[in-house]
Amino acid sequence: MADIAMIGDKDSVLLGRAAGLEVYFETEGQAAGRLIDKLARENTRIIFVTEPVFEAASETVKKYRSAAFPAIIPIPSGKGSTGAAMRSVRENVEKAIGADILF
Repeated sequence: MADIAMIGDKDSVLLGRAAGLEVYFETEGQAAGRLIDKLARENTRIIFVTEPVFEAASETVKKYRSAAFPAIIPIPSGKGSTGAAMRSVRENVEKAIGADILF
């Protein structure tokens, strides 16, 4: 298993394959959650997830928030950003520093 994986719709994550990432075409929340769990068990270190999938699999993502690995990073899909990635960055900065210094 690769150290870095990418999950999302085909159009959004296909470029990841060219970059050498392990790519998974999944858009349904529960299936994506099971895939994230599987990748975590296989010691995948970083999982990039398109924002729509990140939101749909939010319960699974929450399980790994306090874990060192895997780092689950939301990225915009090919259709644009929903704002989930920026919200995640804001929450992490606020948790680390104790204040929202970005906005």
